[in-house]
Amino acid sequence: MGATRPGPLPDGMRVVLDRRVRRLAGRDGGSALLGGAPPKLVHLTPRAQDVLGAGDTVTVADPTSRSLARTLLDSGFAHPAHPIPGGPGRGEVTVVVPVKDRPLDRLLATLPADLGGLVVVDDGGSDPEDLAATVKAAHGRVIRHESPRGPAAARNAGLAAATTPLVMFLDSDVVPQEGWLDPLLEHLADPAVALVAPRIVALHPVGPDGRFRRLRLRSVIGRYEAVRSSLDLGPDPALIVPRSRVAYVPSAAMLVRRDAVGAGFDEDMHVAEDVDLVLRLHAAGRRLRYEPAARVAHDHRTSPGAWWLRKAYYGTGAAPLARRHRGAVPPMVLSPWTAAACAALLAQRRWSIPVAAAVTGVAAERLSRKLSRLERPRVSAARLAGLGLSGAGLQVANALLRHHWPVAAALLPFSRRVRRAVLLAAVAEGLGDWWTHRRYDPAVRPDPVTHLVAHRLDDLAYGAGLWWGAWKARDTAALRPASPGRK
Repeated sequence: MGATRPGPLPDGMRVVLDRRVRRLAGRDGGSALLGGAPPKLVHLTPRAQDVLGAGDTVTVADPTSRSLARTLLDSGFAHPAHPIPGGPGRGEVTVVVPVKDRPLDRLLATLPADLGGLVVVDDGGSDPEDLAATVKAAHGRVIRHESPRGPAAARNAGLAAATTPLVMFLDSDVVPQEGWLDPLLEHLADPAVALVAPRIVALHPVGPDGRFRRLRLRSVIGRYEAVRSSLDLGPDPALIVPRSRVAYVPSAAMLVRRDAVGAGFDEDMHVAEDVDLVLRLHAAGRRLRYEPAARVAHDHRTSPGAWWLRKAYYGTGAAPLARRHRGAVPPMVLSPWTAAACAALLAQRRWSIPVAAAVTGVAAERLSRKLSRLERPRVSAARLAGLGLSGAGLQVANALLRHHWPVAAALLPFSRRVRRAVLLAAVAEGLGDWWTHRRYDPAVRPDPVTHLVAHRLDDLAYGAGLWWGAWKARDTAALRPASPGRK
């Protein structure tokens, strides 16, 4: 997976600014964009301003618009608008499904008839004859491992057997939704894109009569997973970049260029091998995109014990990831001034708020000098500093309750200030998380109290797995914060 230079974007392709991007006016009549992945401030050249105009869309039509569109896409300021011309067809895709003792009828029934191939990898299942008959009826082929070798090895076996230029990995517990594949294929009209992933949503249970059943979604875990699954990365498109809003995508559903991923997943990793692949592709200079218009439903675990153990299992993957990709998966990314301000607030002394305000004020003043080309540099700097402090506060609260809760728990009996900080963080962060995710699934209306409880259990499980993984690896990289400019 060597580094690659991006190829030209197709004529007629439209890119639209991300809804979080802000345009700031400049003193000389120019303007700047604030946003991207990771966030940054860029000043538009006069030619770029002419192309973008007063709107939020660029249409590729000539070298100038093509260059601007490429810059906006590659920095996360904008995303392609559908339809995207020039994408590959379904006949260029082989679907690869790893499976072990799970029925595939539900999944196979959703696959398009005009695919380029279907490869099912039986990873040591107990009934190979029945599986072979099911796959044959779907015009696919089966590769069998006599003994289980794990999902990474199973996917790699399917990848090696594929003859098409594109491979779509689908787990056996997913059900693609109507119109799921074409939005993913359209992104590959951009030759720089090596991987596209759909949005993973909750699979709504359906009874024998075909009617929607809410029984499982009445459970606390069922409602929580419907809106807060770690597989669901939200309703907004994104460039997949480490340390950003969408820093990874799960291999439960993932479309890749076969020549870009090489041998595929690292078979030595039994958890987080999908994140490892994403990070390797990013380091090689490939472009990776998340497309929520394509939806694939996942049969989430809703049994409390199995759910909690799965969350802890995910946590064990943090240490090997941090060791392989130094600085790419830190629990917090804090600048020196936000770290100082947060430390002052955590101290909970009379001087805490004045000191945090002073540190933030100094940082804003220094930042305003870098924003001198803007119309109101001090106002913009103050807003950015405020956003930086609030974002840092959320990171600290999250780390206190998720990544570092064993440390916080050990201090609880000895410090009233720690108890107060943990209680405030637990309630405020939990309610904020509920507010952010409460509408992720229109069929579910989670209440704030049970969501908060499930969210805290989620954090406890992940943190327990993280510390166990770090202890086994004898490596604390997954527990250490990082600064914005260092990896």
